[in-house]
Amino acid sequence: MRWSLRAGLFLAGVLLSTAAVQARADGGVIAYGKADDTSPGWAISTDVPKGWTADCCQYARAIGVNLVIYRGEWTGEPDQVIVLNVWPRKLPSLDAESQDDRKHYLQRDPAAKFQPFVLHVSKPMACQGSIYQGTDHVDDVVVFCDPGEATGIRLSWSMTLAANTPNREQVLDLFRNVVEQGRYMKYEDKQAPENKPKGKH
Repeated sequence: MRWSLRAGLFLAGVLLSTAAVQARADGGVIAYGKADDTSPGWAISTDVPKGWTADCCQYARAIGVNLVIYRGEWTGEPDQVIVLNVWPRKLPSLDAESQDDRKHYLQRDPAAKFQPFVLHVSKPMACQGSIYQGTDHVDDVVVFCDPGEATGIRLSWSMTLAANTPNREQVLDLFRNVVEQGRYMKYEDKQAPENKPKGKH
């Protein structure tokens, strides 16, 4: 079980480690990981909501994920924390990723309900989203994305929030924007001092 969802994201394979994050000039962020003997290099760029903080290398690393985006002070609780996970692709499709995650979620909470989470994502990234509504009145929204077979990876964005959150729809819209603005780039380590990610979207 991943920290990002209390009962979901039983992802196939090993989570890829994050090398660093790089702030964009427009206030966004790029999280990236170097290639090693078993995993490809990757970089994921996205917008960060105004007033929120992106972290890869302190809190995210401590809880075993690639990136967290949170508002206010870090509390260690998953409520309203946007989480990025990246892993080597193994399952045959996004449908398979979603079905595997749903199976494990329902094993823990058989009476939980789920509904599609509508997204408009630019190609070549393909994404599928769901909102799990737990019997404990806590919702989990998770989106699985595939940047293409040649990349060697898949990724997910997820967030947990209380069902009675007063500004629930606004928070979901912020999450949706983070996902929809997500872009993949190939990480190429040129041994440059800054080791910046380069490549085509």
